[in-house]
Amino acid sequence: MPPSSAVGLAEQPLLGCTVAVTADRRRDDLASLLRRRGARVLEAPTLKLVPLEDDAELRAATRACIENPPDYVVATTGRGWRGWISAAEGWGEAHDLQRALAGATVVSRGPKATGAVRASGMREEFAAESELCSEVLEWLNGRDVRGKRIAVQQYGTVDPTVDCDLSMELRDAGADVVTVPVYRWGPPDDRAAVQRLIDAIEKREVHAVAFTSAPGVSALLEAAAARDPEAGLERLLEAFRTDVTAGCVGPVCAKPFQDRGVPTVRPERSRLGALVAELCAAVPVKVRRELPAEDGRTLTIQGNAVLVRNEAVLLPPIVAAVLAELAQRPGWVVSRADLLRRVWRTRATAAAAGSGAGAGGAAGAAAGAANARDQHIVESTIARLRTALGEDADLVRTVTKRGYRLAVSPSNS
Repeated sequence: MPPSSAVGLAEQPLLGCTVAVTADRRRDDLASLLRRRGARVLEAPTLKLVPLEDDAELRAATRACIENPPDYVVATTGRGWRGWISAAEGWGEAHDLQRALAGATVVSRGPKATGAVRASGMREEFAAESELCSEVLEWLNGRDVRGKRIAVQQYGTVDPTVDCDLSMELRDAGADVVTVPVYRWGPPDDRAAVQRLIDAIEKREVHAVAFTSAPGVSALLEAAAARDPEAGLERLLEAFRTDVTAGCVGPVCAKPFQDRGVPTVRPERSRLGALVAELCAAVPVKVRRELPAEDGRTLTIQGNAVLVRNEAVLLPPIVAAVLAELAQRPGWVVSRADLLRRVWRTRATAAAAGSGAGAGGAAGAAAGAANARDQHIVESTIARLRTALGEDADLVRTVTKRGYRLAVSPSNS
């Protein structure tokens, strides 16, 4: 095969695969990790994270904690906690805030929040391993919070299907709650990109989608439902249930999918690198096909990549689609008409109109010309596939007057 910039599927396990990134924050980091492992990355943030460092409500909550220190303080996210401390520094009130919080019992929701608390010079009394506010609530309720002052660092929209509204639940339990809004979720800058992502998922043009927050998952599902109230959501979910891998950074992120019967892959530790590692393990299992050739070679197909002799080559999308269609029926002949229908989503025009004189003859002539063009499209794409395969071009065989087949062991179907 011709030389390629790719060194092989072992070094780049996502070679030939398209992975969508829906995160706003740290999008570049996640995309870079995926590209290093060979993936083509489609960026389509489903929400935008809006910091509130200059927000009057955040400053008022900070002053309330300084003037009347809380008994408990809850850190729900690492970014939120750091943002709160950073905003206080900008106002010249960081020392007063940390002194006010020094006497409070600190509770954190998961490892990222715990790390941020410790980085700020404090120690948590309890950390929720599940990363759910419901676990934090259970721990606090076990200590009777009636009459206690509790500062809760908020983390955007609360989806009741995913987790509890901690501030509301604590108020119902009799606590005096100070909510600390550090950021909120807003609509994405490029809503059209979200629509294009939904199209790509439904058409199976992406192999996996990476999610880093439950609100981000919910926003994609809501966008699919909004554009087609009758069937849009179900089409999207069916794609995730069958062909497209949903990669979630943690259990909270995965819950909107799990509630709808969609399988997910997620790492044990909620880290971007760990998420990418899980995708590297899961996606090739679903996407990769290994076909034994008739002469002992092995043809490996993964998305838009093909490998025969330990050398991987990326194919143009339309060429990869033709190869994938031939591989659906390995060893069997696939007609030009079938390739046209399945790859180009058009039907062959031959014999579409009856023969006859006058207008009928003109229609027949037009149909014949269209058929010739269609045949040329298929033949030229097959030629491009053979060129890409180089010395292994003989794996794509022409069967005269019938179509094409891969020179691999036939399937039983």
